[in-house]
Amino acid sequence: MAGPFVVGVDCGTQSAKVAVYDAHGVAVARGQQLLRPMERPRHGVAVHPDDDLWDAISAASRAAMEQFTARGYDTADIRGVGLCPIRCCKAFLHADGTLAEPLISWMDDRAYQPYVPPAELQATYATTSSGYLAHRFTGRLRDTAANNILLQWPIDTDTWQWSTDPALYEEFAVQPEQLAELQLPGDIIGQLTPAAAAATGLPAGVPVVQTANDKAVEMLGAGSLGEQSALVSLGTYICAMVHGSENHKAPQNFWTNFASIPHRYLYESNGVRRGMWTLTWLLDLLGPEMAAAAAAEGVSREAYLEREAVNVPAGSDGLMTVLDWLATTDMPFRKGMMLGFDARHTRGHLYRSVMEAIALTMRFHVDAMCNELGIALDDIVVSGGGSHSPLFMQIFADVFEVPAARCVDGGGAALGAAVCASVATGMHTSFEAAVSAMAPARETFTPDAANSAVYRQMADTVYHDIRSHTDALFERAYPIFH
Repeated sequence: MAGPFVVGVDCGTQSAKVAVYDAHGVAVARGQQLLRPMERPRHGVAVHPDDDLWDAISAASRAAMEQFTARGYDTADIRGVGLCPIRCCKAFLHADGTLAEPLISWMDDRAYQPYVPPAELQATYATTSSGYLAHRFTGRLRDTAANNILLQWPIDTDTWQWSTDPALYEEFAVQPEQLAELQLPGDIIGQLTPAAAAATGLPAGVPVVQTANDKAVEMLGAGSLGEQSALVSLGTYICAMVHGSENHKAPQNFWTNFASIPHRYLYESNGVRRGMWTLTWLLDLLGPEMAAAAAAEGVSREAYLEREAVNVPAGSDGLMTVLDWLATTDMPFRKGMMLGFDARHTRGHLYRSVMEAIALTMRFHVDAMCNELGIALDDIVVSGGGSHSPLFMQIFADVFEVPAARCVDGGGAALGAAVCASVATGMHTSFEAAVSAMAPARETFTPDAANSAVYRQMADTVYHDIRSHTDALFERAYPIFH
């Protein structure tokens, strides 16, 4: 099959993924590389060690390109590369664009504070992960406006340009000359440098294209553009989003974010910190014996445990999980918890209970957002690794009481980045045309009325009231165990 092709780069908190797509959104080659563990030298600090994002992207890209050429494709048919790294990170750069210190993670308190690096680090520029990687790919200090949020940067959310208000620069402790040139999603940053080509295996000179924040790009890759359809993104941070055209500046129950389509907005619910990480934590906690049993059967740990969890009734026989494994900075005393153990409970109950907690928490946040926006959802689309689980998808349908769909083959931020590249390079004439052509097919799960009734009663009478009884207890314990 001949091209043209576009490449999508998706670097999240835990891994980098690079995929090559044709004009119909079919992935013809993929590569993935895990990131190294976050460094946490003290409470409130979380950084990506050394130059880990670039190293992981380079390794994932080389793997994708090796697969691409091994399958007989020609790199000359690659039209462009869409770049989408993790959002809410901060990068401080030397004058030559190299990191002055390790990249500050979104889980680091300093990402949301007016942090200034020590003078001896000689930091010249302050930017996001996308601004840093744009320079790595092209040698140009340009960033997408859609990955700069007003909680961290002096951005004008109406114009998608840097603000002219001096007070914002003082608030965020930056100067205009420290900031990157802003572009829109679908703009070409520049051409891939020979050095970046050597590191990634991509063809030198290929256009590199801006996208947006990773959640907005993921929504684009899921083919979700409607204003009555929510995307639930299952990642290390879990949130839900709907598209809109109004820049709501003081919402109470959601954030107004930039979309992946220029001058459109994304309304993002409150979410779950360390969401899918909690399931991984549980799997690790269950130990090597279960992992060995799964490996002996040739299945993943998740699939092995799901076979047990699928036989657990809705509500997990009263076992309820509250997902405060990473507390917010305004309530640092909160802790994750599981309540209601009795002799019936098995590891399958534990697994299902965490899934139910994620769905119940997100239903609560999404309802608050939709009520404020004055909309009712027709359906939800679930993306991320958790969407591969039929049990998890059914739980989402049952809890939300609307059809829950998942992309059959891929989707996500890598495809969303490729969509942006396809528009920038003329493969498709518009974002709408690109999504129509490239968005993957979906599989839909229909709510089970009996299960929905259990979850509705559980949420209304017990679940969402738990913290009102436990906050005082954890607050008293906090000075002892902090």
